[in-house]
Amino acid sequence: MSELSILLRKIRFASIVSWRKRSAWIKKHDIFMEYGDHILFQPRKLPNDPKLIKFHNNIAIATDVFFCNHDVIHFVLDDEEQKNIKSHIGCIEIMDNVFIGANSIIMPDVRIGPNAIVAAGSVVTKDVLPGKIVGGVPAKVIGDYEELMKERIQESAQISSTVRSERILEEWEKFYSKRG
Repeated sequence: MSELSILLRKIRFASIVSWRKRSAWIKKHDIFMEYGDHILFQPRKLPNDPKLIKFHNNIAIATDVFFCNHDVIHFVLDDEEQKNIKSHIGCIEIMDNVFIGANSIIMPDVRIGPNAIVAAGSVVTKDVLPGKIVGGVPAKVIGDYEELMKERIQESAQISSTVRSERILEEWEKFYSKRG
């Protein structure tokens, strides 16, 4: 694919407003090495080497997540003595039942999940083990997927309203009741 074609593809992708339409476009155009089912893909930027990335099923990727599957350190290292050092590239694999929070960075040679969560703003430099929640820079284990699932099920059972405006008012009441 020519550089112009790649640029036009990235511009077209960034212009798609709806995450549902972006997700359908990704699947239709076979952008990634693998792109499973039930994927919420909010980022507006495509990585340089999307064929180095696999997405399994039931995945939510929040806004501005960056998949960095290469570096450009070779540019600096090679300049000194013309050593012909190649770019470092690596695969990224997102397993089933994974959430990646906004503004996270996923580095090369990383597998996340299954049943894992990456907190917003994290930099993932190593594999995220199944069933773990990670956060921070660099990302470290901060919780357990199953424990969060139990908490959310219990929390959902306590929500009395299905009307959004009423639910918002309930949330403000809870917010202030915790603070006195």
